[in-house]
Amino acid sequence: MSTSVDILAPAGFVPQQAVSYATADGKAVAVNSTNPLPVAAAETRAATSAPLAGTATSETVAGPFAPQLGREIVLTLSGTFGGSARLLRSIDGGATKIATTVGGTALSWSGPVNEVVWVETEAAATLYLQIAVNSGAISYRVAQ
Repeated sequence: MSTSVDILAPAGFVPQQAVSYATADGKAVAVNSTNPLPVAAAETRAATSAPLAGTATSETVAGPFAPQLGREIVLTLSGTFGGSARLLRSIDGGATKIATTVGGTALSWSGPVNEVVWVETEAAATLYLQIAVNSGAISYRVAQ
């Protein structure tokens, strides 16, 4: 298939660019109408778990939250409070809950937060939020 392009002054030329991809043997293959870019169908995502949400005014462990694998988990803590929250993980239905860590440091928050905190990769895992309140109330939400 041939396509003509008008060359307009002042350039006098048309820069050519081509997209290519690597084959299994490492050769570059140019993308064109007879050799389209190989793509995979988008993964069908199951419905996410309902958010784990509430307000705590005393020490509590909220959960479980059963995350969908491979998707970011967002923690939101809000309100006027003194206290902290830790994200716990279980792989035995909640019988044993262990603090999630990054670089050997437990994930813990003592003020308002709204950020991605975890990505789960193990099907049996459930998450819990351990909350300690010294004053006020902590509104929490764990969701995908």
